[in-house]
Amino acid sequence: MADETTGETPEIQVPELDPVVDQGLKRIATLEKEAADLKDQLLRTLADMENLRRRTEREIADARVYAVTNFARDVVTAADNLTRAISAVDTEARATGGEALVALFDGVELTDRELMKALEKHGVTKVEPMGEKFDPNFHQAMFEVPDPSVVAGTVVQVVQAGYKIGERVLRPALVGVGRGGPKAAPAAEPEGGHVDKTV
Repeated sequence: MADETTGETPEIQVPELDPVVDQGLKRIATLEKEAADLKDQLLRTLADMENLRRRTEREIADARVYAVTNFARDVVTAADNLTRAISAVDTEARATGGEALVALFDGVELTDRELMKALEKHGVTKVEPMGEKFDPNFHQAMFEVPDPSVVAGTVVQVVQAGYKIGERVLRPALVGVGRGGPKAAPAAEPEGGHVDKTV
């Protein structure tokens, strides 16, 4: 408060701290700052370790699913050859070809089924898109087929079946795509309006 007679504000006297107490307070402030820094460092390290753990789990899961990729790529070629062998023998030849041909044909069919089971057991599935809408993620268009009876962009011929492992393409299906028919209907917009497609 100002002195009413002189109008001056009197100085407030702050008692001097004992040098030992002053040094102790400074030391406490320093230690508190160090503790806060170390706590921050610890929290960041824990977060980094959690992220590393999650990433490692994801990589291990991917390795389990996709470890056989190169081997499977080689094996599907053999599966294609078995399928070609089966389709090379028509129904009439099977009926009139004799016991040896029927036994050979049955053996090739059995081998093909067993190979497909083994591939599926390891996450490899066949992609046969006949009649489906062309999907460039899983199909490779080899040619277009003028066909006004099918919706444009529909797979009308499968030249070679494709394969996928897990959710990844192992080998795209080689297909012929119909054109000239009616346009495909646009995908229905979900309730609630616009969908953000950015990921």
